[in-house]
Amino acid sequence: MRVFVTGGTGLIGSAVVAELLGNGHTVLALARSDASALVAEAAGAEPLRGGLADLDILRAGVAQAEGVIHLAFANDFSSPDALAKAVAEESAALATLGEELVGSDRPFVTVSGTPYVPGRVSTEADPLPTDGPVGGRGRAVTAVLGLAARGVRSTAVRMPRTVHNQGTGGFAGLLTGIARQAGVSGYPGDGAQRWPAVHALDAAVLFRLALEQAPAGTSWHAVADEGDRVRDIAAVIGRRLGLPVESVPSETYGPLGPIFATDQPSSSTHTRQALGWEPKNPRLLEDLENIQP
Repeated sequence: MRVFVTGGTGLIGSAVVAELLGNGHTVLALARSDASALVAEAAGAEPLRGGLADLDILRAGVAQAEGVIHLAFANDFSSPDALAKAVAEESAALATLGEELVGSDRPFVTVSGTPYVPGRVSTEADPLPTDGPVGGRGRAVTAVLGLAARGVRSTAVRMPRTVHNQGTGGFAGLLTGIARQAGVSGYPGDGAQRWPAVHALDAAVLFRLALEQAPAGTSWHAVADEGDRVRDIAAVIGRRLGLPVESVPSETYGPLGPIFATDQPSSSTHTRQALGWEPKNPRLLEDLENIQP
């Protein structure tokens, strides 16, 4: 299958591109810069120059593909306004990609986060949140799944709070970066809140399985670790960086503070049973041992 991939040179995207190419697919990768185009080419993909805001380029990419995987996101969490802008850009892109696929029965795999459900572990059957700092992402992905009624084999792979590879990536990677700047490995509150996690290489396998097999309108959880306590994550970061480990105000984390402070474990039992997905790579606490001082 010829697959149009947005965000194909990031932590997750590069793993997805390699997984697709390694399993007989070809890839057309959206590349927002010359450097990204070179990375895509070196990986064996054909680059298509343009960014997520270039809607005509997105339409051109869909026209050349038998399936679409969307992974691109601005990842600007510096302020509420910056985050809102990133969400709005992605929402417009998803709407454009979806409209181009209507009536084609082609697969459209998009990405979202595992939902937070108070008092219990979230499952694939739980709806995405549609309010809060990233509620717009939930609304956009829900609309993509609704395209199942319009002849699109649309599915969503829900990613945990930390997608990691060699000790970097996700919320744990953000904790590491903040720890380096602050001189302390911090966690919000008492640190007992749990974050799910997955290795990028395992997540990539699930994106491929969803592309190849998933029925229209379905959601899947790329969760290997159901929930690691944040203070345990901070403890490994602190030990690797030689820094003290302690609680810090949630305001330390800007617009992500309320999300960082929330207990949000998640299950992938249904995903494993239905698609035969089985994580095989190092779990988060083991992988964080790759952090270099």
